[in-house]
Amino acid sequence: MAKRQQKIRIFSALEVANLCGVVNQTAINWIRNSYLKAFITPGGQYRVYQEDLLDFLNERGMRIPPELENISKQDLDWSTVAIIDDDHDINSIIKTIIEKAGFKLNIIQAYDGFSAGALITEKRPGFIILDIDLPGIDGNKICRKLKIDSTFGKPFVITITGLDNTDMGDRAIKSGADAFLQKPLDFDKLTEILGNFVDAVQIGET
Repeated sequence: MAKRQQKIRIFSALEVANLCGVVNQTAINWIRNSYLKAFITPGGQYRVYQEDLLDFLNERGMRIPPELENISKQDLDWSTVAIIDDDHDINSIIKTIIEKAGFKLNIIQAYDGFSAGALITEKRPGFIILDIDLPGIDGNKICRKLKIDSTFGKPFVITITGLDNTDMGDRAIKSGADAFLQKPLDFDKLTEILGNFVDAVQIGET
């Protein structure tokens, strides 16, 4: 899969209205009342960045239009998987397993929440394997942010953990994880899940 270049998408007030299923004046009122962030062109027309529209909808719990969600997903790099785990050995093993499984994916690695955030923001990977037991950070909160913050474009997230709490899987799924695996990892299951996600993207592109 070829790497996608991130594009800046801008909508007019009328396009916002059409996407959200409201009349044009409603979208204009959202902007004038500072609910929806926008800028004004030299010609006096309102324009809204895609990220600002997504943030507006997410903050108010409004339905994300399928067209807008698809645009967001297209900005992700579906040729890249990020592995986020503070255990360097596990991180390296997962990388090796993915390589041996034959996936044509670029693999990027992070070992703490801070570097992970910077890496994901810059690279926008379509697939993320996330340890939810990172030191000093609630991995479920990271997962939730990946799913609701338009900056990240809603990648597929597989969460993993060595914690043995019985409700850990339920909490991970409720936080937006697409899949959850307990350590010690079943690497066959991990590659199967990742393969299903990769196939889903390829099917969607045909």
